[in-house]
Amino acid sequence: MRALIVLPLLAATAFALPSQPAYARGTDAAAMVGQNASEQAVQRLAARLARLDEDGLDPRFYGVPAPELATADPARYRAETMRAAELALSDLLLGRVAALRGRVDLRRDAASVNYPAWVAELGSASDPVQVIDRAADLPPDARALKAELARYRAAAAAGGWPRITADTRRTLEPGSTDAERVPQLRARLAATDAAVTDLASPVYDTALVEAAKRFQADQGLEADGRVGSITWTALNIPIEAKVNQLRVALDMRRAQGPRPTERRIEVNIPFYRLHLLEGDRVLLDMAVIVGRRDRQTPMLNVRMTTVQFNPQWGVPERNAREDLLPRFQRNPAAMQAGGFRLYQRIEGETVEVDPSTVDFSAYNRNNFPYYIRQDAGDRNALGRIKFVMPNGDDIYMHDTPDRHLFTRGARAFSSGCIRLERPMELLSATLSGTSWDRTQVDRVLASRATRSAPLARSIPVRLHYSTVIVDGGRVTMRPDIYGLDAEYARALDRATGQRVASAEGGATRGTGSR
Repeated sequence: MRALIVLPLLAATAFALPSQPAYARGTDAAAMVGQNASEQAVQRLAARLARLDEDGLDPRFYGVPAPELATADPARYRAETMRAAELALSDLLLGRVAALRGRVDLRRDAASVNYPAWVAELGSASDPVQVIDRAADLPPDARALKAELARYRAAAAAGGWPRITADTRRTLEPGSTDAERVPQLRARLAATDAAVTDLASPVYDTALVEAAKRFQADQGLEADGRVGSITWTALNIPIEAKVNQLRVALDMRRAQGPRPTERRIEVNIPFYRLHLLEGDRVLLDMAVIVGRRDRQTPMLNVRMTTVQFNPQWGVPERNAREDLLPRFQRNPAAMQAGGFRLYQRIEGETVEVDPSTVDFSAYNRNNFPYYIRQDAGDRNALGRIKFVMPNGDDIYMHDTPDRHLFTRGARAFSSGCIRLERPMELLSATLSGTSWDRTQVDRVLASRATRSAPLARSIPVRLHYSTVIVDGGRVTMRPDIYGLDAEYARALDRATGQRVASAEGGATRGTGSR
């Protein structure tokens, strides 16, 4: 039987799920008490641990001893410092948040980290700070992210930026005068844009419009200078939320393991982008539309298996009740004009109903006994192509007739599925290796008949949520549209339960489930 050592758990790992892979853990560094480190080296280590906030972690969770203990009880000071260092090393290498409910997009590959070797090095190093520093810089883009985190923390310490308290329900148009909102806009933009100077003027002049455009572009919004509800909301995101986004980005990158080499599709929800990748090479990059906040696109790791031409749309019950019913109540003729068909279950059979015989005003979202299907065609909500990737949430990728929405910066408009900016380009890539060519595709599309084509080889698809990316050393952030970073940050700052370590050179670290 394997002996177990129970240590205080400081990692935020809620929702235990035994089927999750175990996280390897070595022996307790505190038992080695860092005999090769001088007293000064141990003191430097304690000082470094007190600065774990630089790495996005809270030093308070690691039991770093007070400096006074170095003089009062040197042996205890050394042991407690080394124990704190091992706990910190664990989170720096493996990630503090092992998993979160619904976040199947989080990558944790403990096997890619030789944790026992790191612990052994920590315990035997003459300068353990170097071990902690190397571990802290191990995640991809760590240095760029930590530099950005330091910049935002400094700005927060200096007071952050002012909140706009004026009426943000109305759009502020270029050239307009507003004695309340324009000065507040000037003050907010001046906090992050040195080019904004004249803080008192109530005129939304050209210089301020350009500053607003720069802010919108930086946030991934339409850089038109019109300050509407989306821009007002972005302006009022607290600086503390930005700090937390960077902390989350650091923790998410820990223990990710090697990147896949096979051809795959990745969709970054907050950036509204799809990438077709092969190793690190980007084969295709396009804009997408994702689920709105009240109908979020779930995080998924699935495989695309089939392409469907001229798909029919079996309207989900929620869409029928909340979206289509009010539309048909306003204009009953819109049902047939849009190619929609109405069905009802009668004595166990599905029967088509003539919509002209239905009084839609007699129903509401809680009382609508019909099913709706939309015929294939140009007005079909799925467009002319649907990419099937079987999953329990009935999420797929598809074409759309609403092409104008791709010009928008913030594109959370769907009911959860992914709408594609350039579906024909993805189609060409996915049908590679099959007998389908463009002539055959065009012929089938023109026929208006619904037909499916299996892929020669299924393609991995990952829908993930990353609000912070680093490209060429430059950090770019997007709003936390679903609040998932805020949830992750709360997990980072939550201490739970027990850490259970095996005495046989391995360990089980608390894990999480959906």
